[in-house]
Amino acid sequence: MTLTPEEWQALGLSARVALWSTVLCLPLGIGLSWLLARREFPGKFLLDVLIQLPMVLPPVVPGYFLLLLLGTQGPVGGWLQEQFGIVLAFTWKGAVLASAVMAFPLMVQPVRLAFRMIDTRLDQAATTLGAPPWRAFLTVSLPLALPGIIAGSVLCFSRSLGEFGATMAFVGNIPGETRTLPLAIYSFTHVPNGEAAAMRLACLSIGLAVLALLATHLISRRAERLLGYRDAQAAHAQP
Repeated sequence: MTLTPEEWQALGLSARVALWSTVLCLPLGIGLSWLLARREFPGKFLLDVLIQLPMVLPPVVPGYFLLLLLGTQGPVGGWLQEQFGIVLAFTWKGAVLASAVMAFPLMVQPVRLAFRMIDTRLDQAATTLGAPPWRAFLTVSLPLALPGIIAGSVLCFSRSLGEFGATMAFVGNIPGETRTLPLAIYSFTHVPNGEAAAMRLACLSIGLAVLALLATHLISRRAERLLGYRDAQAAHAQP
């Protein structure tokens, strides 16, 4: 399957947007997942609802509110442009933000589950031995949650590759700037003789999705075996 320069451009932009979206989601996703899994606090339910809300809303709704808030005429977007010269609307950076908003729930779900399944007595044992809480988190909880973090990262990346509605509403469909793979498919279906290009990109999207799911499965299995091997070594070393 041979792609045209325009199609390669859309693929490259999609990969860049998905990568930066995952990087943006990862630290916040780990922090909020740990908080929701390990702590009780007022407003926890509302925070959980807010995180999961993009999954149940029409994608164009978050994109529209991003435009209202971060557009050049919006309160935050206007301030960013005036103070720092930063413009997010109708740029690839805005596409990263829109993709991150829509993919963030898929990052949080498996990571939160991974933290919830870790025995809290392991952290308590580490702190009893003198490790501060942050060190116990980095050396005990975070490595044990690695399979969930990997799964969440791959799901976030895959969802970002396929983001359409919020991206269209917030940054538009600008060739070379915001026209990602889904937007390119949409564009080709609306031009004469564009069916072949749309089919090529649709098949490519399916292939990338399948590869991402396989990668999630294989990497998670490998991480689980590695962690299981270490747990077995630790249990064997105990008197």
